[in-house]
Amino acid sequence: MKRNAIQVNGSDYPEALFEFLKEAPVYDSSCSKEAKVLFIDKGDGFFVKKALKGTLKTESLMTEYLHTLGLSAEVLYYGSFHDSDYLLTRRIPGEDCTDPTYLADPERLCDTTARLLRALHETNGTKCPVRDRIQTYTDTVIKGMDGRSYEPDLFRGLWEFGSFEEARRSAEEGIPFLKKDVLIHGDYCLPNILLDGWCFSGLIDIGNGGMGDRHIDILWGIWTLHFNLGTSKYTGRFMDAYGKEMIEPEMLRRVAAMEMIGA
Repeated sequence: MKRNAIQVNGSDYPEALFEFLKEAPVYDSSCSKEAKVLFIDKGDGFFVKKALKGTLKTESLMTEYLHTLGLSAEVLYYGSFHDSDYLLTRRIPGEDCTDPTYLADPERLCDTTARLLRALHETNGTKCPVRDRIQTYTDTVIKGMDGRSYEPDLFRGLWEFGSFEEARRSAEEGIPFLKKDVLIHGDYCLPNILLDGWCFSGLIDIGNGGMGDRHIDILWGIWTLHFNLGTSKYTGRFMDAYGKEMIEPEMLRRVAAMEMIGA
């Protein structure tokens, strides 16, 4: 996990975070343009995530919920300050799956992440605070039908379409078949899966999680191996380790079309 030492001004943050930031080494651990992530090196460690106001509410709810299941970090604070949201969580032991230790053993990494995903999908989500992730998911897909967000190369080497029109047709065909029958992560990629010596430690960045369709997570689980390992050779192995009998290949292709259009 990337960490660059920085200086912060405590007055730029909510008062509830002052004591955590005070006299502590702070590191920028951001990995996207949508949010800034700070690591506070105090005690066992803490993470502060900052994003646009209102955008971290669902992540806070889902992280709290998964923490009760032993699957994520403890939420210590969520709130808005000026025009931003702030989410403070306790550090989860271990490192994410992009750590060289895990990338050096791709077969074990593939099998481990696939089996962890199957276990997540078999978790009882009765008390999940996001009961219908599919509604917001399909709303975003429909908004992307104008083609402005289309990313034709997003799944190059895995799922490809000859044109935007072909991808849009596949996405439209797939929307009615999306289910909300399992607890999903929503962005099941290697940086969001933490292991401690190959033992599961926790999931992070769960803002797109909730009750949804397993194929969304399976698609990203396959993609992240392709992206981080530079090969598609583990696609079949991942599906075998997850349980190929639970996967509909055509549904994976349809979900890929939805994601390319803008989900």
